[in-house]
Amino acid sequence: MTIPNLITIFRIILTPIFIINLIDDNFLPALFIFIIAGVSDAADGFIARMFNQKSKLGSFMDPLADKILLVSAFVMLSAKGLIQPWLAVIVISRDLLIMLGVLILFLNNQNFAARPSVWSKMTTCLQLMTVFVVLTKDYFSTIYSYSPWLLWATGAMTILSGLHYTRHWLKILGEGPIKD
Repeated sequence: MTIPNLITIFRIILTPIFIINLIDDNFLPALFIFIIAGVSDAADGFIARMFNQKSKLGSFMDPLADKILLVSAFVMLSAKGLIQPWLAVIVISRDLLIMLGVLILFLNNQNFAARPSVWSKMTTCLQLMTVFVVLTKDYFSTIYSYSPWLLWATGAMTILSGLHYTRHWLKILGEGPIKD
């Protein structure tokens, strides 16, 4: 078990605490937990690269931890009426599509590297920004005033990323691995 993997597990454990705070309308503690989760995400990646602690387990757990946190956040923020349901549906659908694609490749005995594309990294960044901005609405109204634009950008990038992964997987299944 590497230090980055332990940090990732910590991030997964933070998610229910984050959700409980959202359920109870404790947005400031939820915001702090979300920030801690974000910092720990950066820390585990930095430590893995800097100290050569990358692992196959970590390459699957790290994005899974992101998906658990972000999907939970989008579902809760939608249920609370803080973001539009269409955005939560897009985020959840993309992540289900990714998991389905990985499963199909696995079932077809396809070798593939579990590494995020540039599109995926931009999507995750926009999704993280969206959750952060929505959680700060009572504290930074100037930043929150830009949220409609951010919501649309997040939705568009999430769709583009899902289409990119779909194209990538279809190419692998049809002709073998491709270069991005």
